[in-house]
Amino acid sequence: MEYKQDLSETEIFPIVDPEGNVVGKATRKECHSGTRLLHPVVHLHVFNEKGELYLQRRALTKYIQPGKWDTAVGGHRDYGESVMEALHREAGEEIGLTDFEPTKLFHYVYDSDVERELVDTFYTITENTTFNFDPH
Repeated sequence: MEYKQDLSETEIFPIVDPEGNVVGKATRKECHSGTRLLHPVVHLHVFNEKGELYLQRRALTKYIQPGKWDTAVGGHRDYGESVMEALHREAGEEIGLTDFEPTKLFHYVYDSDVERELVDTFYTITENTTFNFDPH
């Protein structure tokens, strides 16, 4: 299997402290190349009205965590973008969800050998039963 090296040198992420305050910026490649620079991401857990949780399976070509089950929506915050802007952008891009009320759950630091992420985690309940998935 050939992995898609999602190590862009043009995509810019904020570098943050553990409370989310921006302290710098770096490229995706810098953040995902073992430097362990703390950069923010958003996750949205999507439930239907019965309380069932929607999940997505990551593409097998992803560089990090290929083929693993993940939250319905997850992605990086761009430099200059707020948490809520990133959450709504990612929900629209990943599953076509544009009209929703997010509720903040918590934030935590995810720490691996490859990267460190500050994960802002939300949930929403939706009446939607079909989604427009982005296969990337």
